[in-house]
Amino acid sequence: MRRLIALLLPCLVPALVWAGTQQYEPMSASVQAALSGAIADRKPPASSFKDYSEAVDWLSAMSPRLARRIPDQEYRLELLRAIHYEATRAGLDPQLVLGLIQVESGFRKYAVSSAGARGYMQVMPFWLKLIGQPDDNLFHMRTNLRYGCTILRHYLDIEKGDLFRALGRYNGSLGQSGYPNLVRGAWNQWRYERQLAMGEPASPKP
Repeated sequence: MRRLIALLLPCLVPALVWAGTQQYEPMSASVQAALSGAIADRKPPASSFKDYSEAVDWLSAMSPRLARRIPDQEYRLELLRAIHYEATRAGLDPQLVLGLIQVESGFRKYAVSSAGARGYMQVMPFWLKLIGQPDDNLFHMRTNLRYGCTILRHYLDIEKGDLFRALGRYNGSLGQSGYPNLVRGAWNQWRYERQLAMGEPASPKP
């Protein structure tokens, strides 16, 4: 039995969820103001794609990979557009954010960790008071993605672009390799080269 479990464990790892537990850290007033400004920008989302064909190619490549977790195609495409927009807005790779969500919540919109982290990107509620508004809903798709991407960008800036350490901060496991390696492994599952997607059926509407 032990040998069987050992053999099956690698197959089970992608299904495990590492809930986020970002730690409160004092920050300067200027940084707090900048983060608050990033969160508070409520302008209607514009497309983050360079053109129509790029949108079709990316959505056509990403949507089938997410279909098992989110069967509703309309909602799945809405989520993918929102992830691409918020990630691009924060200067992040959208595929990295997809990998992080896969590890953090398994794409469960209403996921809540034992520490109280919420939503797709498992954002801790203390961020509402720190950089947002107390009545912001972390279970709202775009609100959760906006906070999560802003927080990861903040940690990347703190760590001067060191993704390994930034991911450790995001999960509250700085200095440990487990979580950053899981996210980077999941990121590889979402890797995308546009030239490989060219010529595929363009069924999703951007």
